[in-house]
Amino acid sequence: MENKITLVIPAKNEADSLPKVLKELKKFKFKISIVLERSDQKTIESIKKFKNKKLIFQKNKGYGDALRLGIKKVKTKYFCIFNADGSFNPKEIKRFSKLLQNNQAEIVFGSRYEFKGKSDDDTLLTYVGNKFFTLFGKIFFNLPITDILYTFVLGDTKRVNSLKLNDNDFKFCVELPIKAFRKNIEIVSCYSHERPRIGGKKKVNEFLDGFKILTRLLKLLFRNH
Repeated sequence: MENKITLVIPAKNEADSLPKVLKELKKFKFKISIVLERSDQKTIESIKKFKNKKLIFQKNKGYGDALRLGIKKVKTKYFCIFNADGSFNPKEIKRFSKLLQNNQAEIVFGSRYEFKGKSDDDTLLTYVGNKFFTLFGKIFFNLPITDILYTFVLGDTKRVNSLKLNDNDFKFCVELPIKAFRKNIEIVSCYSHERPRIGGKKKVNEFLDGFKILTRLLKLLFRNH
């Protein structure tokens, strides 16, 4: 199963952590696509010694843009969004993939809030925000997932590329599950343990990005009606 999965790793300014992530991934047979801006030479230099990786350079900017571009270029049956900061455990992908193999889902969303799940990175503010947006998704979109902002995601490449996603920033987090569910793509949550990030600061601005996400949710809601 591992050789049927491409990890899509958005890696803007991740020179401190990405080499350690790639070192851990040597134990696995995943294909690896790293998406970043060509100008980010510090990160590029930090991973020169690593082989069996593909670099994809963004013409535009943004977290969502990196993911959309990376997923579009995936050649394997499945893709997996994988953080460059060390917070995701690659061993969990095996558990996620069983849900795909057993035809229980076409996209699996990792969740820190399922039974056995947890986060070593959540603050009180991010915890409350995550719970709020997940509840919003459940009430207004009937989403059957328990952690809408967590982008540890494994899914069917063709099915996701058919959604024509267009968000370039962190709004991608809510656009993906909502559009997938509306297209009758089977989505499920699977428990995950978010590890402490290795280096660097969060790229999320809790208030600004939270406002953008709320605005996007409202647009998706009213567009449906």
